[in-house]
Amino acid sequence: MKASEVLQRYAKGEREFRHVDLHGQSFRGKDLSGADLSGADFSEADIRGTNFSNAVLQGANFTKAKAGVQKRWLVIQQIIAFVISALSGVLSAFSGALIAALFFSDSGADRQAYLIAGIVVLGLLGVVFFAILRQGFTFRAFLTISGAVAFAFAFAFAVTLLSLYVAWRASKGDEKFALVRTMGVAFGAIGGTAFCGADLTGANFSNAILKSTNFNHTQQKQTILTRVCWQESKKLDRARVGDSILANAAVRELLVTRNGYKKSYVDANLRGANLNGANLNEANLKWADLSEATLQQANLRDANLREVLAIGADFTGAYLTGACLEAWNIDHTTKLNQVDCQYVYLLEHPNQLGNRERRPHDPDQVFKPGDFEKLYRKMINVVQVLFRNGMNRAAFAEAFQQLIEEHPDLSYDSIQAIERKGNDALVTLEVSETADKAAISRSLLTAYEEKVQLLEAKVDRLNELRAADLKEVALAKTETQIFNQLVGGNAMNENTDQSQNFNVGGDFNINATNSVVNLRDLSGNVTNTINQLPDPVNSDQPNLKELLTQLQAAIETEPDLPDTDKADLLEQVQHLAEAKTAEPAQKEGLARKAKKMFDATLQSLPETAKIAEACSKLLPLILKALGIPV
Repeated sequence: MKASEVLQRYAKGEREFRHVDLHGQSFRGKDLSGADLSGADFSEADIRGTNFSNAVLQGANFTKAKAGVQKRWLVIQQIIAFVISALSGVLSAFSGALIAALFFSDSGADRQAYLIAGIVVLGLLGVVFFAILRQGFTFRAFLTISGAVAFAFAFAFAVTLLSLYVAWRASKGDEKFALVRTMGVAFGAIGGTAFCGADLTGANFSNAILKSTNFNHTQQKQTILTRVCWQESKKLDRARVGDSILANAAVRELLVTRNGYKKSYVDANLRGANLNGANLNEANLKWADLSEATLQQANLRDANLREVLAIGADFTGAYLTGACLEAWNIDHTTKLNQVDCQYVYLLEHPNQLGNRERRPHDPDQVFKPGDFEKLYRKMINVVQVLFRNGMNRAAFAEAFQQLIEEHPDLSYDSIQAIERKGNDALVTLEVSETADKAAISRSLLTAYEEKVQLLEAKVDRLNELRAADLKEVALAKTETQIFNQLVGGNAMNENTDQSQNFNVGGDFNINATNSVVNLRDLSGNVTNTINQLPDPVNSDQPNLKELLTQLQAAIETEPDLPDTDKADLLEQVQHLAEAKTAEPAQKEGLARKAKKMFDATLQSLPETAKIAEACSKLLPLILKALGIPV
């Protein structure tokens, strides 16, 4: 069938071209673009010598197709090979004769004439043989040469044997003779089936004969072999595969046989590989690139998937029980639907306690159907940011507010947890599937470090003020006391700050407890805000004013709570009071933010702190009074 007829039928909607004879046809247009034959069925077709270069063949079916060279090209190749062999034999014999003449010529004139040619030939052959010997071929010295003619033909025979040995080692895939093999495969593909620059995404070459087939790139386009099925294809090792994943013999064998049981594919390039149903039980895939690969129903039981790159990979229905998933790289494009998994390990090697971090933790428990997908889907949609050496709450609050402004899809509800990890703090944020996790993490850490530096600068300034002449501070205090006594003391004392605060200029206050926060002023502001709240109309509803007053008192009287934390929580109490009259959206935001701040602060307190119990009772009632669901 002519290529033009196939294209006409395809344009009319026909897709089945089984058993057709397309040998020698070309689907490459005059403008060097290829035909679009996506989804066409060429199973069991004769495509020897067919040119599919630059064609779009997505999902095309070449099952049991016969590729390669046509008979006439095969004859031409054999003639060329015979000519090269004959020339090689003649040159070998000629070289042997020259060397023999060098050593056995009796005539002085002849000896001088042959001397120069013999030395040149001997030198060249020496270089050639030395290079071959360095590549793994051990060659013993020839037997004693009995005559000039015998020496010449013995030398030619030895060269022939050497050539046969090199060809044999190259055909076995010996890397030392890879160049010879590459040249042989390239020569064999002359006039063969060509898929150069074709888009073969999802194509099927199961049981196809692919000897002398060219899958190399062109100057204009790359050959796309993503998720191509090579199962049980024949003579794929005789095809030109360029720098694709097929260039690796171990990977090529896996793609053809689908059997990787207990085999090693460490750091292997399996990008876009079709491994549906493959047996990779106990296989070592550490550091392998599985991006865009399909492993549907693949057996990965007890496989090592440590640090594999699996972005866009399809594990639908795969068996993952006992697999090691230490630091594997997945995202929202990774498919984990219907994964069959009872348990996994998060460490390749046991830790100091002999633990490989099994999940679920309990050795008597296993994942129920769907649990694995839910667990890792949740992990995919989170960003975890580690704050070294603890967390400055004030700096974090300001940094997170800045993060929300930069990423409107985030909110205070995005904070899923703030955990202690030794001396560090781990913040877990829930993000959307399409969020740029790296950008979010980088933005939060950068903003946090900037805020910490600003706060440290303020502390340094405060320390400078504290180092000022204390005599002047004491004198100012004495003068104030004398003035109060002179003007009648008691009346003035009612309006005098009893917290022993000394204003030293600027925005800083120093009191007897070395606190940088004027709690009295802040407490007064909170009290005023609470008192401005309206009384409840319905007596059945919680009294918000009373609840906030109780919460304020619990904060101010807690001995285990540092003044800076008291200030933070009092500020949140004021926000809760202000939320009563705020717009619904703003009200919920203020309430959620306050609850997050309370939770984060209380986690750092000892269990004996009374405020924890007070907050656990009061906060839910306060949120209920505000109409916020708990």
